[in-house]
Amino acid sequence: MKSHKSEIIIPVGNVELEASLTVPDKANSIVIFSHGSGSSRFSPRNNFVAAVLNDHGMATLLTDLLTEKEDEVYATRFNIELLTKRLIGVTNFVFHDRELGQMNVGYFGASTGAASALMAAAELGDRIGAVVSRGGRPDLAKARLGEVKAPTLLIVGSWDIPVIELNRRAFALLASKKELTIVAGASHLFEEKGKLEEVSRLASKWFGEHLIPKHVHSLNH
Repeated sequence: MKSHKSEIIIPVGNVELEASLTVPDKANSIVIFSHGSGSSRFSPRNNFVAAVLNDHGMATLLTDLLTEKEDEVYATRFNIELLTKRLIGVTNFVFHDRELGQMNVGYFGASTGAASALMAAAELGDRIGAVVSRGGRPDLAKARLGEVKAPTLLIVGSWDIPVIELNRRAFALLASKKELTIVAGASHLFEEKGKLEEVSRLASKWFGEHLIPKHVHSLNH
């Protein structure tokens, strides 16, 4: 499937955020990535997942939610409120873009990025079609989990014991359609052979079911 890739600048408030945008031909949905602390839009794991989503006809937007200078401050990396505000700003950019604004929007959050994805989903309500968390910390968004309307998939590795428990607690607070999937033999970063492929398969299936318009499914079958 042919895709158009570009590096873009997204103005949010008084900062300009760098982003990598990939749009396959005839894409009708877009997944915005919110990466974890200390990572960036060049995260090999998130780019791997994004490439699989592109192969399934979905556009992807990987954005650095902090400027380089901000990212140097350790505490800022864990400022979920600031990251959420930036993610909402990026999402509003998508909503108002002439091409992207026609697409259904989903979030893919990794590690702490899952918290900002869920907080933004709570804020934006029905405008977010689906959320997927990989090795995430949804517990950091616990105050607003009950407000999330988007179908949410939490993916955790079976060896990531502390994070499994945090996800179970967060899962109980979610009121939307939800699933918690534990990938056997996987650690926090899903670095073991075949495990990131499993995450990508689960994510593309979830977004395919909840993000891609139903009439498109019928046209493809």
